[in-house]
Amino acid sequence: MSEPRKLEVLRAIVEDYVHSREPVGSKALVERHHLGVSSATIRNDMAALEDEGLITAPHTSAGRIPTDKGYRLFVDQISAVKPLSQAERRAIQSLLEGADDLDDVLDRTVRLLAQLTNQVAVVQYPHLSRAVLRHIEFVQLAPRKVLIVLIADSGKVEQRVIDVGQELGDDTLTALRTRFLTGVAGTALTMLPHHLAAVVAGCAPAERPAAVALSKALEGLAHSSREDRMVMAGTANLARSNVDFPLSIGPVLEALEEQVVMLRLLSDMAQDPRGVAVSIGRENPYDGLAEASVVATGYGPDATAKIGILGPTRMDYPTTMAAVRAVARYLSRILGP
Repeated sequence: MSEPRKLEVLRAIVEDYVHSREPVGSKALVERHHLGVSSATIRNDMAALEDEGLITAPHTSAGRIPTDKGYRLFVDQISAVKPLSQAERRAIQSLLEGADDLDDVLDRTVRLLAQLTNQVAVVQYPHLSRAVLRHIEFVQLAPRKVLIVLIADSGKVEQRVIDVGQELGDDTLTALRTRFLTGVAGTALTMLPHHLAAVVAGCAPAERPAAVALSKALEGLAHSSREDRMVMAGTANLARSNVDFPLSIGPVLEALEEQVVMLRLLSDMAQDPRGVAVSIGRENPYDGLAEASVVATGYGPDATAKIGILGPTRMDYPTTMAAVRAVARYLSRILGP
């Protein structure tokens, strides 16, 4: 069996199984694909593929399905990620460009990617270790209640209502806002506590209790901005794929709920020259994802945060890889300088 024909037969089996969900037999391959050889030759080729561990027979079926190893060879042979259609690109652009802030952008992004791929879409928040504070706002809600808004240069917005411990007039609150903004604007979030302490030390004694409360709240908001978090959408798509998880869909849902598992997996995935990373079945380090595949890529200025999808190993890899890469590029463009 020549290497080109082996790959062609494997490709045909993968494509048929992905679209039909049924084990693929030699007769079906001959009828649906122009492989240029007889049914007997195809049967021999399938036997050779099975010997190599690339396909297997589920139970007593006469047909064959790809193994994780077979999917891996198939994915590795995809020479280039195909571009999306004009209509798909317009849909991505129109949906994402209407977003107002980072939370809205990421929420729209995962919903869009879930719709494009019919899988679960996940996206990490941008890593903010190098983020700087762009703006703060203090809004009086009651004599002692203040809404604090912190905006990072990444577009991340954090807000919290606090009790400042004393009654403040509008003029006093405005003066405190100006003092804080002058002292911390442009400061790296990791260095914010040091600069806040200096601002508080420079406040008049009468304003000091409120300044301390505002400082602690800003420090807490900055810490929240730096936490590694993710957004996901499309978990209902897994329920429609329960036939692809014969053991149990439970461990997959647990991995999604336990965000640290997915965040670690996404962070550890290295992109290949096509600009995507694919982890298939038991290649995933978490046992609960042994029947799932993850397709991901980086986005943003340094591409350290990841966006991707999780679904069954029986997925349309070429289309999924194209969608993940295209959406990541639009997301990078929107969040870029």
